[in-house]
Amino acid sequence: MTLPDKIAIGADHAGFELKEQLKAYLEGLNIEIHDYGTHSPESVDYPDFAHPVANAIENNTFRFGILICGTANGIAMAANKHQGIRAAIAWKSEIAKMARSHNDANIICLPARFIDEEEAIQCVHTFFTTDFEGGRHERRVDKISC
Repeated sequence: MTLPDKIAIGADHAGFELKEQLKAYLEGLNIEIHDYGTHSPESVDYPDFAHPVANAIENNTFRFGILICGTANGIAMAANKHQGIRAAIAWKSEIAKMARSHNDANIICLPARFIDEEEAIQCVHTFFTTDFEGGRHERRVDKISC
């Protein structure tokens, strides 16, 4: 799988700096980024950014997204309320790979307080270049939606 040509991204205040770093990296690869915010390090609520990114994927404007908050837990929980969204928390590239290959995740959620820029870039790159294996995993993924 090759890197997607466009990605939705969002973060709360805790993830703002890492979001900006990832945007610069991805834009350097000529990937179109739609930034759903936040646009400053001032305190905000993570669902306000998780929902627009999840909506954009849910309505097929984007195939993939990146969400970032302090632990990635809250932003993943909010995104996973949407049908068809499989938001996975990753802090190591091996986890990002399994999220794609076994779970067909379409949003990677990064814990800004527990990951540095280099590891985040590795996670994102691995996530977006890993194919879903299908097979036995497809049956399991189909059971996620109610």
